[in-house]
Amino acid sequence: YEEEVQKNRYSLKAWLRYLQFKSHAGSKVRNILHERALKELPGSYKLWHQYLQERTIKTKKRCIDHPSYERTNQIFERALMTMHKMPVIWEMYCRFLIPQLLFTKTRHTFDQALRALPVSQHKRIWNLYLSWVKSTGIPEQSVCSYERAIKLDFTLAEDFLEFLLEVNKPVRAAELMVTMINRNDFVSKKGKSKHQMWLQLCEILSKHPECGRTLNVEGIMRQGLEHFVDQVGRLWTAFANYYIRQSNFEKARDVFEEALSSVMTARDFVHIWEAYTQFEDSLITAHLQAKEKQLADLNGDGLTEEEDFDFELRVARYEYLIERRALLFSSVKLRQNPNNVEEWQKRVELYDNPLSILDTYVRAVRTVDPMKATGRPHTLWVNYAKYYESNGDLDSARMIFEKATTAKFRSVAHLAALWCEYIEMELMNRNFEEARKLVRRATEPPKRKGIDTTSRKTPIQMKLHKSTRLWRLYVDIEESLGTYESTKAVYERILNLRVATPQVIINYARFLEERNYFEESFKVFERGVHLFSFPYSLDIWICYLHKFVARYADTKIERTRDLFEQAIESVPADLAKIIYITYAEVEEEYGYVRHAMSIYDRATRAVIDQDKYALYQLYISRATEFFGVTRTREIYEKALQNLPDKWIAKMSMQYADLECKLGEIDRARAIYVHCSQFSDPRSAQEFWEVWKEFEVRHGNVDTFREMLRVRRSVQAQYNTQVNFVVSQFNDSGPSELGKRSRSDADAMEILENQFPATHVAGTVSQSPETMEQTEVINEEEIDIGDDDEDSVEEAADVIEQKPVPKAVFGSVMPEEYESQKANKPVGALARLRARQQN
Repeated sequence: YEEEVQKNRYSLKAWLRYLQFKSHAGSKVRNILHERALKELPGSYKLWHQYLQERTIKTKKRCIDHPSYERTNQIFERALMTMHKMPVIWEMYCRFLIPQLLFTKTRHTFDQALRALPVSQHKRIWNLYLSWVKSTGIPEQSVCSYERAIKLDFTLAEDFLEFLLEVNKPVRAAELMVTMINRNDFVSKKGKSKHQMWLQLCEILSKHPECGRTLNVEGIMRQGLEHFVDQVGRLWTAFANYYIRQSNFEKARDVFEEALSSVMTARDFVHIWEAYTQFEDSLITAHLQAKEKQLADLNGDGLTEEEDFDFELRVARYEYLIERRALLFSSVKLRQNPNNVEEWQKRVELYDNPLSILDTYVRAVRTVDPMKATGRPHTLWVNYAKYYESNGDLDSARMIFEKATTAKFRSVAHLAALWCEYIEMELMNRNFEEARKLVRRATEPPKRKGIDTTSRKTPIQMKLHKSTRLWRLYVDIEESLGTYESTKAVYERILNLRVATPQVIINYARFLEERNYFEESFKVFERGVHLFSFPYSLDIWICYLHKFVARYADTKIERTRDLFEQAIESVPADLAKIIYITYAEVEEEYGYVRHAMSIYDRATRAVIDQDKYALYQLYISRATEFFGVTRTREIYEKALQNLPDKWIAKMSMQYADLECKLGEIDRARAIYVHCSQFSDPRSAQEFWEVWKEFEVRHGNVDTFREMLRVRRSVQAQYNTQVNFVVSQFNDSGPSELGKRSRSDADAMEILENQFPATHVAGTVSQSPETMEQTEVINEEEIDIGDDDEDSVEEAADVIEQKPVPKAVFGSVMPEEYESQKANKPVGALARLRARQQN
């Protein structure tokens, strides 16, 4: 290696190989070798870096007063003569100087590094410089260093701010915060927003009033209040605390008062209110503590008159603040929405002074815009007038009502309600003629013709004569105070203006009926049913029909029928039930039973599906009473054809139970088989349990097996349809599913052909072809008559000769037990009751 370095003294690789070979030699040998290499290559960064690194590692193991530290410092100085543009060398030197506690030399070295290196490399030095200068414990030097650093890199301002707050320099911290907020290009590296910095600045200013010597604290606070409206409560409190820490209590109180009179939300109000009350309470507490200490020092001497007055003034100010809380909070709500009618009413209730109450009403009616009002704006005028009325000043109340009638309102209902209150005030004070004049004036139509009452541009006062509420009040007043002719004239005007309601029609007819003008009342009903359509005319029709039947009973039965037919023609299906039932009851009472039965039959087809089951139940019960249970078979059959699927099972069980009571077991079984195709075994378990019990009581093994077979086939049918039903359920709904289940009912016959089993006579699910192809011999089979017509007639003759139970006929007795009254025109129901009595 010596020969190589002698031959190639300027070869860096040769010197590095030589140093690597001597890696296990002593430090003295390596130091000499580094010095020889650097003498030949003084500009080699690798050699200087390696040499300095070895020297610093060896030196740091010794005490800081060892001479090796000074020799190493001198080596660094030599290195920087050629390596002054290398930031790593400067960093190594500065890091080596910091533990030596040579503050001046270290500071000068940092300054030399900053002067020697380009600006782009300064950030590396400043990070080490600032961390060292903070560790020195000399705030003034640290502040100066940070001031120099932020001129180069303003992102260090947040670190500087934290340092200033740590060393208790709030004035400079506030100035720095203002600079940070005002700079639009400043972005916090800690993620703070301008809002958060504003709040931090306000907190600094409120806690350190000395900042006011260099900053415009009031301007800063008010600017923050304008920009950040979501934190005004916190900012107002900080503003007041600024003056409190200056002991300027009157100014702080003014700030609190201004805050309470300007905040817009309940949250900010509560925040400021709590701070304000705490401030006043602390003043009283401090005054008491000071006086207690003073009394102890004066050996029990009393307070002076001035001190007593000051204490009482503070207590009175605090009590006055507490008393005003409700009013101040009401002001907050009204600032949020000055058109809140209900809040104005609550504000009036907070006052006890009449002048304050009247002043509040005046402000309310001037402030509230009826077009934007929340609530009913006319109630302000009404309560304003009623306040004068309650104090006996009717003239002032009338004057307010007169002003109110010319004010703007959003709808006719508000103006009509105002007029009604005006009229009722006169009635309460027994000024009846004045009330009649007012109601005539309110309902008088405008003199100008051709006014479009539906246009929004038309004044509300021009539409007042179409108010139903006013006309109802007018009618009530005329019925109580007027004559028959005047009341009738008012009703006629209502009908002519077409502002009548169904209730007005009924009241008009009742008014005429009470005075025995029956035909005129019926004419009013006729006008009402032509004026209104269903469903609004339903009440009129019901009242009309009941009144007519109660008046004429059976004397004008044909006219009664015409009225019912007229009602039935126009009534919708969802409202037809009550009309049909009333019609049938009238026929039962005054007409013919067969007419009543035909009406029930028409009703079952005219009403909606939800009402059909109840109507069929009523139809069956009335048919049983008049004609006996045998007549109900055809009704049951019609019901099974017309009812929705969800009622078929229930109706079929009733039908089958009837056949069982009459001894027709095979007919009952056929009904169960027919109904089975509409009954899913998973949902209609009641039906299958009833059929099972029926077979247990009346059937045999074969019929029970047939029931199980039908159940399996129905189950298979529903299983094949379940995927299709689920996919279509959301689109079609349950009603459509019921219709499709009827169209798919014939699929059961196909399933029966696929599953051969023992067939029993009397089932209706078998087709004629299947009966001809498979002949099953059943010894217990019941012959229900497959012969020709002659055999059927003979069987009928045999049945007629048997005694029929009395329950079959119901209330219709055989002719040999009847005693009929002659020459008396009564209805069917009356004749049946007469037979029962005899």
